[in-house]
Amino acid sequence: MNWGIMATGTIAEKFARTINTMNPEGEKIAAAGSRDKARAQAFADKYGIEKAYGSYEELAADPNVDAVYIATPNNLHFENTMLCLNAGKHVLCEKPFTTCAEDAERLYHEADEKGLFVMEGFWTRFLPLYDELLKIVQTKKFGELHHARCDYGFIANGARRERKLLSELGGGALLDIGIYNLGFLRLIMGGDPEAFQSEVRLNEYGTDEFSVIQLRYPNGRTAHSLQTIGLQIERRAALYFDGATIYLPDFQGAYSMNVIPVDGEPYEVKSPPEINGFEYEIREVTRSVKAVKTHSDIFTPEDSIAVLRLMDDIRRSWGMRFSFEK
Repeated sequence: MNWGIMATGTIAEKFARTINTMNPEGEKIAAAGSRDKARAQAFADKYGIEKAYGSYEELAADPNVDAVYIATPNNLHFENTMLCLNAGKHVLCEKPFTTCAEDAERLYHEADEKGLFVMEGFWTRFLPLYDELLKIVQTKKFGELHHARCDYGFIANGARRERKLLSELGGGALLDIGIYNLGFLRLIMGGDPEAFQSEVRLNEYGTDEFSVIQLRYPNGRTAHSLQTIGLQIERRAALYFDGATIYLPDFQGAYSMNVIPVDGEPYEVKSPPEINGFEYEIREVTRSVKAVKTHSDIFTPEDSIAVLRLMDDIRRSWGMRFSFEK
């Protein structure tokens, strides 16, 4: 499939490297677009891309582009995805898909109406290790799962801190990285929480830089999520079963897990990626487009919207409001 890449930042570079490695599979970057033509051209030169555009509109209009990977700031995801859908392009949009659940619902409806594929770029859901972990949970290999926790934090300074936290850019630790925590917990818990409690520390921009969220599920399970932009915290997760504890040293780049049975010897399960982990979501887009689907059967619109809705509710509990709320 011929891809267009919208924006030229760090995550776009990772995507470009992945596509170029997947070239024997038929994946190709046909064009790159930025709001700065020089940046688009430099990106295109670096990754061997034929076309470089100085506007997102030009990229979306390129007849040789089948699908667009959107890697723009969070606050632009809705309008950029709508632009591409209106131009007849399939879309893979980086997380968070939008800055609120209402906008996400509009985009998924628009894609269905136009018969185009669209998916949030929640790349971790497609990692092979998650399939192994889900088998353990669903088959109750170690009995019931009672509690799970995950933590994720990093330090951002200067201009990067502003990009990550400014309200007008869709900033805040929950929306930027807590989405990984809550997406992971929804997958493992098999659904949405019935209640939550949280503690938050807001920053000078009025968004969250640190929060701890406790979640309770209808089946009696509980979970804990910590997310911060301001402290360096390893992306660890732990699952507590009747008969074992499972630790993921990095639940986002989930390539291994340590299983510690109550009775028996500890062991490690490894499932490293073929490239860097992005290849699995890219294959899902291509597979779904070939099957004439408008969404993924693995990471569905319902999955995407549910996590966004939960984040909306949590942020409302902190006193935050959204543009559509008067």
